[in-house]
Amino acid sequence: MTAEVKGTARSAENNPAVKILARVGNVAVGIVHILIGGIAISIAFGTGGEADQSGAFNQLMQTPGGVIIVWIVVVGLVALGFWQILQTIVAPGADPKRRWATRLKEAAKGVIYFALAWVGIVVALGGSSNSASSTSSASAKILSTPGGVFLLILIGLLIFGIGVGYVVRGATKRFARDIQTPPGPAGDATITLGVVGYIAKGVALGIVGVLFVVAAVTFDPAKANGLDGALLTLRGLPFGVFILFVVAVGLIAYGVYYCVRAFVVRL
Repeated sequence: MTAEVKGTARSAENNPAVKILARVGNVAVGIVHILIGGIAISIAFGTGGEADQSGAFNQLMQTPGGVIIVWIVVVGLVALGFWQILQTIVAPGADPKRRWATRLKEAAKGVIYFALAWVGIVVALGGSSNSASSTSSASAKILSTPGGVFLLILIGLLIFGIGVGYVVRGATKRFARDIQTPPGPAGDATITLGVVGYIAKGVALGIVGVLFVVAAVTFDPAKANGLDGALLTLRGLPFGVFILFVVAVGLIAYGVYYCVRAFVVRL
């Protein structure tokens, strides 16, 4: 990567307007997770709903001024996606292997934010977006290809590994390296929200990964239906309502943490 490209990216990264948009993006991520957690609580008590990204955006659309709010969230997510791409270009570190690992991680985050923004765009334009059915459909296409079973297992293991990473990041408070918390109770509360939120999201992602592996082994793509399916699976376990409620509260904590993170993250 040339010095000129890095210099341009670094200039963009230091632009105050870009930093403000990145912070708006953090709030957008937080709002989406708060809504997913709220829908998950309703599922825990049997009132239904789609506890995934599409469900969160549909919920936003039903609020006064919902279309405007969704577009603001979309802009924030796109801005955060571009911010992550900038991080892949200016990734620090003298060790090339570690630098490329950082770039892959930041690029993956950027792709996730762009994908989330796309769901919001579809919903804002009046289209129909169902993350669960889209995931099942994609899984069916993968299974129909040569070696598709092994690829779907690999995807499931990758998602499971990401979930484990979230749990570890929360349990070890590693996420706190990226933020500058205020002193006193406010800082302690921010860290607590992060710990609970990261662990809850990790558990949810871990179950999503397991469902992908199950879908591959049983050759049943319907079992790989994303976050909504993972939360429904939790509800079906012994003491599942209680477990789902705890995870849902954790997802809300993750969302609140990201809203707070928007103001304390190091940019």
